[in-house]
Amino acid sequence: MGYENLLYEVKNGIARITFNRPQVLNALNRKTMEELDASFGEAGRDEAVRALILTGAGEKAFVAGADINEIARQNATSGREFSLYGQSVLRHLESLGKPSITAINGFALGGGCEMALASTLRIASRTARLGQPEVKLGILPGFGGTPRLARLCGRGAASQLVLTGEIISAEEAFRIGLVNQVVEPAELLPAAEAMAAKIIANAPMAVKYSLEVIDRGLEMPQHEALFLEAALFGLLCGTEDKQEGTRAFLEKRPPRFKNR
Repeated sequence: MGYENLLYEVKNGIARITFNRPQVLNALNRKTMEELDASFGEAGRDEAVRALILTGAGEKAFVAGADINEIARQNATSGREFSLYGQSVLRHLESLGKPSITAINGFALGGGCEMALASTLRIASRTARLGQPEVKLGILPGFGGTPRLARLCGRGAASQLVLTGEIISAEEAFRIGLVNQVVEPAELLPAAEAMAAKIIANAPMAVKYSLEVIDRGLEMPQHEALFLEAALFGLLCGTEDKQEGTRAFLEKRPPRFKNR
């Protein structure tokens, strides 16, 4: 399908979704969020898509945040709906069953940082800047930033970012575990594509179930997460890809996975 505020292309098993509103630093308005939700559905349904890369058009921003004009119009009732809708879109990405990599090429603030947090992995350009400055507007992160940031970086780092509203460098984001890798600007998309290619080379069902254990296991007591891990390990042991993977290892050759 066609999109107005996004660019969507599939190549070599990777769906690249590019926020394409550089004139407003790729700010997230309602239409962009609706298109984003639709693009996640399209990628999820497409069997040719094995991974997603999210990035922003232009050099200044990945996503500079939610559209402040829209936030300014919210009242107590509509603001709650606005937050719940944004959370549902990012949860769609998080629970897609396909790994996602955010390539952060500039500002990732507010909703942009929350978008990155909902991705599986994050790679930042050395010139990137990240933060949750919502308290400076009299609000708090509303698209899932508070719980995801605390789970990813720990309570102390999350509290400092959320309560001060400070914007940090890519290097500081790497130090606290907010991003997985920092690269030079020209290397950003190649690095994201290389990481996606490493994932795609593995057994599709093994990747999918690994994502499920990590995602659901974070919300479970450890003994329940261990039970889920064992159950999915058992399911994978009954697949053709497990047979192929172990056989290829023993025969010292690359595996040929078939997603079954």
